[in-house]
Amino acid sequence: MYLDPDEIRSLEARYGTPREIELQEEFDLDGFNLLRWSMESGRAHDITLFIEKDGRYVVIQKPSYPKNAFRAPSGGVKRGERIEVGAKREAWEETGLEVELTRYLLRVRAVFSCDGEAEQWVSHVFAARAIDGWLDPKDRREISAARWATPEELCGPIRRALLDSGLGGLRYRALLTDAALDLLAPM
Repeated sequence: MYLDPDEIRSLEARYGTPREIELQEEFDLDGFNLLRWSMESGRAHDITLFIEKDGRYVVIQKPSYPKNAFRAPSGGVKRGERIEVGAKREAWEETGLEVELTRYLLRVRAVFSCDGEAEQWVSHVFAARAIDGWLDPKDRREISAARWATPEELCGPIRRALLDSGLGGLRYRALLTDAALDLLAPM
């Protein structure tokens, strides 16, 4: 992984120390091969964004996802790119929104496995606020739809669609969403 530990500490000082959790998920061969392809440049992370506006959160759908399977936007920071810059770039590409980060929610240390092989991954999860733009994904090859979802939808039909997909990556996203929503819930 090529994210700078000093930069991560700086983000913690600015946005708070995230809750750390560990998750494991079994992938099918296609999903595992896709994961390994995304790791070819040395990447072993994603930045996931829970972008809020008026009590709702942005969710995205990729062309390969089953109907009704949506999740929070995420993507990788490019080598040499500042993490916050990469997060904002990914938000723009996947949603068309300009965002500002508000809180460092989670650092999820994951182990993804398939047929006895395993890869380690880290998801850095941030809360963000939409400050400009409207939902209009810019990367239409990767993102087929974006919409606003209530917390109830995220915990109900969207969660069921992710879990029912049978795909390890989408099950992982459901568990990650559960943990994020637990921290985002009003006290």
